[in-house]
Amino acid sequence: MIDVWVVVRFLHVLGAALWVGGQITISLVALPVVRTSLALHQRAAVVTAVGRRFARITTTVFVPLQSTTGVLLAWQAGVTWQSLLEPGYGRVLVAKLVLFVLVMVAASMHGTLHRAKAPRAAKAASTAALVGSLGVVLLATCLVQA
Repeated sequence: MIDVWVVVRFLHVLGAALWVGGQITISLVALPVVRTSLALHQRAAVVTAVGRRFARITTTVFVPLQSTTGVLLAWQAGVTWQSLLEPGYGRVLVAKLVLFVLVMVAASMHGTLHRAKAPRAAKAASTAALVGSLGVVLLATCLVQA
């Protein structure tokens, strides 16, 4: 019989990896093709539609999945409010949560800056979100190993 905690850990890491993979695919594969093959007005519509869909999937699938599995893993590891301030699992969990929020903010800022016609700032926000996403996956992996 499969241990339920193995499934929870798997779903937690899989969710983080799929979210990062989606972000990388959009930023490094889909958007460069859109930018080079579509007219300016078409490009804006496609970028906006892709951003909205990814945001919708993030809020309806990935945030609930990561939150639920993260809370379950913390509960299973015996994390308390006090342990969040101590070295080890608690601090790694806090770091992952803070980084996850910062990645979401950077990803949101990318869309806002893109609409505001600030392409350099939008690219910086996108890059920050991608790098931060990789950090989230690494921290999620550390939590699973703990």
